[in-house]
Amino acid sequence: MQKYRVEITKVAESDIREIFQYIASDNKTAAMKLVSEIAWQIDSLEQFPLRCPVIPESRELGREYRHIIYGNYRTIFRINGPRVIIMRVIHGARLLSLEIFEK
Repeated sequence: MQKYRVEITKVAESDIREIFQYIASDNKTAAMKLVSEIAWQIDSLEQFPLRCPVIPESRELGREYRHIIYGNYRTIFRINGPRVIIMRVIHGARLLSLEIFEK
């Protein structure tokens, strides 16, 4: 069974911090739970990242991206050989464009 190396971009790390801060302003316990679950999902991508669906926007973006969803948030990533690169963690209602991804 292949094990992947999961890498998180600086932009995705910033996304997670911003999500935490936004939710913690109302409910710090809920923010900690959400961020903990997102971190657990990200860690789970070391094995079987292909279980996650290709995002509908991939065709328009010109590259295959996948996502894993928790609550209202999407963790968007791409697979590059033995690496899983976490590109963004965003609210599901947010529209995607290539400009929001770190190069």
